[in-house]
Order: sequence, then structure tokens, then C-alpha cells
Amino acid sequence: MLDKLTHFKHLLNTEDNQSSDIMDLSTKSLAYCTPNPVPNLPENNQVHFLEYRGAHLATFTVNGRDLICLPQAFELFLKHLVGGLHTVYTKLKRLDIIPVVCNVEQVRILRGLGAIQPGVNRCKLIAPQEFDILYADCTNSR
Repeated sequence: MLDKLTHFKHLLNTEDNQSSDIMDLSTKSLAYCTPNPVPNLPENNQVHFLEYRGAHLATFTVNGRDLICLPQAFELFLKHLVGGLHTVYTKLKRLDIIPVVCNVEQVRILRGLGAIQPGVNRCKLIAPQEFDILYADCTNSR
């Protein structure tokens, strides 16, 4: 892959000298990357409930932002609209919305509350405003 990238960059630099107009592939990520989990700090692991669309969702406040449990929101609001959670993650990528990865303690708390299934060992969080965008996309694509 590196040889192809080097060859491509060489072509860009030798043809018409327009390489400044074309993005440098070596500095751009070629794949969608999930960020690191939320730091396992006591202030990040305090759960509360947010009333959202008539339901009470498990919520963590991280860096001053309320983040709802995405699988719980999916079960309540999107399950009947899309094929599955994998479809939701695909839509999020297309919408340039990057959910926040739960830390181990947050996953444990969410399992204990019943917000996620007992066997689940990972989970993602999303801001309610971002979920609104996702929900609109799911309801408008029908």
C-alpha cells in the first residue's frame, strides 16, 4: 500500500504541478476510525436520566455534554425503522457523526440499568442533537 501511495504522490508532483490542489493522501486518514473510550474518571461515570422524546434514557455527561446510550435509543426509536444497529453505524459514518465509545465502567453501569443487554461488552454514546439528525435521516429515507 505504501508503494502505491508513494507512486501516486510522485505522479501528482510530476504531472501539471497541480499537487497543491489535490489533497495529500499521506496526511489524510484512509479509514473511518473510532476514537478512544471515554476516560475512566468518576465524573464521566455518573449516570443520570434524560427525558428524550417521551422516554427516560441513560445519560452520561462527558466534557460538559450530555450523551445518551445509542443502543438504548435505537431500541426505543429506530428498531422499527432500520434493519439493525449496524445500519445505524453506517448512517452515522455517512452523516459524519462519530459516537463516543463507553469505557468499561460505563458499560457495566448500563448493563446494570438494563439499558443494554447482559452479554454486551461495548457501547457507544451520542449527543441528543446528533441523534435528532440520525432520526431524521432514518425517517426521511423511507
